Amino acid sequence: MSTGLRIDVVTIFPDYLAPLELSLAGKARDKGLIDIRVHDLRQWAHDRHHTVDDTPYGGGAGMVMKPEPWGEAFDALLDHEGDDRPTVVFTTPSGQPFTQAVARELAGKERIVFACGRYEGIDQRVIDEVATRAEVREISLGDYVLNGGEVAALAITEAVVRLVPGFMGNASSLVEESHEDGLLEYPVFTKPSSWRGLEVPPVLLSGDHAAIAAWRRDQAVRRTAERRPDLVSAPSLFDDLEIRPALLADAAELHVLQLACWVQVQHENPGVHVAALHESLDDVRSWIGTHTVLVVRSAGRLVGAVRGIRHEDVWDIGRLMVAPDLEGRGLGRELLGRMEALAPAGATSYWLFTGARSERNLRMYKKAGYRVMGAYDEPGAVVLQKPIRRG
Repeated sequence: MSTGLRIDVVTIFPDYLAPLELSLAGKARDKGLIDIRVHDLRQWAHDRHHTVDDTPYGGGAGMVMKPEPWGEAFDALLDHEGDDRPTVVFTTPSGQPFTQAVARELAGKERIVFACGRYEGIDQRVIDEVATRAEVREISLGDYVLNGGEVAALAITEAVVRLVPGFMGNASSLVEESHEDGLLEYPVFTKPSSWRGLEVPPVLLSGDHAAIAAWRRDQAVRRTAERRPDLVSAPSLFDDLEIRPALLADAAELHVLQLACWVQVQHENPGVHVAALHESLDDVRSWIGTHTVLVVRSAGRLVGAVRGIRHEDVWDIGRLMVAPDLEGRGLGRELLGRMEALAPAGATSYWLFTGARSERNLRMYKKAGYRVMGAYDEPGAVVLQKPIRRG
């Protein structure tokens, strides 16, 4: 059976990982979308009692997990010919905070190995040695301490595997969730429209998709400000950026950025002809002259761009690009909004297209009020449209 993402979990309590057999994760495993294997660390401890811990050098309370069993475990799991360089996640309260952005990053990996520590942690030499042959990530669920890393491994796995393409039966269920654009999710409602004297907000019954999108955005901002003011009080990413109309002098950097961004689109949509990857520098210079183009610079570096052009009553928006290291911070949404604001009088709708399997792009456009209208002229692409409402 062919598999997508492979996950190995090393623990002294393998039964703790039984929930991975349940619900959608178990079904995805049966379909070969993910391959999850749980390993008992004690199989690599060879003394009579299968000891995996000892007292800490330098004194102190608690016990430390020994390097020998972990070393043998990683020898067995990492040294397989043909495997790409895996990512090893050490779940630890002293690690990097786990976020939705980290989940998206891990979902793009081919192989993840979780090392579930216990007691006072794992001998530091294990982490240092593994870093010589794998990417090492030390990740924490939050500012608190658990008895072991198994709960963290379960939570991280749950968040990561649901982002693997094909995992969710309805990919649109990944759209408009908390933390996807730095905001908490808006309140949701279902039938009946009236329950115990409480009514569903009328806008949700209106059928006006643009008004619904605006209401949801407003509710998300309000909820975030009330419950997580830390998410909205941080300095804006845009404070240090220069957003301005493109010049011909920007063309060379714009061409390089375009190639970097659309390589990822090609990976997300294999077999699809991605026109942006086949344009020359002269092509870029040409459309700088014919389109309305905005570029973004940070400390002199060109990090984003978008273009627009009118076709009869449609404001056609395209080539929305953000440098890979700045993705997920709201710059794409900011550029989209600025280009929408430049729509000329007489245009009645915004129009754009993206890869049918570019899930991050689809999430952003749908949250901005766009709706998929159908297939584009190029196979593997879809058209999205949004009415222009003025005043």
